[in-house]
Amino acid sequence: MSNIECKVVEVSPLTEHVSKVLLKPTEPLVFIAGQYIELVISDKDKRPFSIANSPLDNEFIELHIGASTKDEWASTALAHIKSNSTVYLSGPSGNAGLRDSDNRPVILLAGGTGFSYTKSIADTLLKQNHQQPIYFYWGLRNQAAAYELEYWLDKHDKHDHFHFIPVIESSDDSWKGRTGLVIDAVLEDFTHLADYHIYCAGRFDMVGKARDEFVKKGLNVDHIFADAFAFI
Repeated sequence: MSNIECKVVEVSPLTEHVSKVLLKPTEPLVFIAGQYIELVISDKDKRPFSIANSPLDNEFIELHIGASTKDEWASTALAHIKSNSTVYLSGPSGNAGLRDSDNRPVILLAGGTGFSYTKSIADTLLKQNHQQPIYFYWGLRNQAAAYELEYWLDKHDKHDHFHFIPVIESSDDSWKGRTGLVIDAVLEDFTHLADYHIYCAGRFDMVGKARDEFVKKGLNVDHIFADAFAFI
């Protein structure tokens, strides 16, 4: 697979520790919502990031890179992008993309910057005017880690079948939404999951726990999708 040349168009902060990256490939990238690309640092160093935009709007490639000072892996990737006007990508890759030929109701579950994976799927389902129920859960450690809330809450208000549920683990009194762990929020809201497709992204331990707990609620293990399952 040949590398994809991209112009670095924008690097801007979404939060103190998360940056939005916009790259313009020489030709529009064909991919499935929920797939990822790899940023080529060198021939032996390629770092995967979920594509945050919908394949229906693919003039640019949008990435959300969480690069705190403690995360050297992501910090190195972001520094590489910032120091080059042109970067190279490999991909797309991943087997956890949207199954849009199926009309099952959908649960999207993201932790932290796993949001970029679920964002691509949510955007695509809405652009395609799918009418099955969509439940988009986003788990965050605190309010400072949240971004784009107004955009997705507006979608929540405008579409009867679309439900956006941010869940803050440690919140202050100004937060009026859901609190606690995002997996627990899903378990509280659904008594049976046999009819659903579930798409997950986040820390491997979170995704593994989600699979175990949701199967106990009747979910067919073949109906939960996450690239983390290739490693756990």
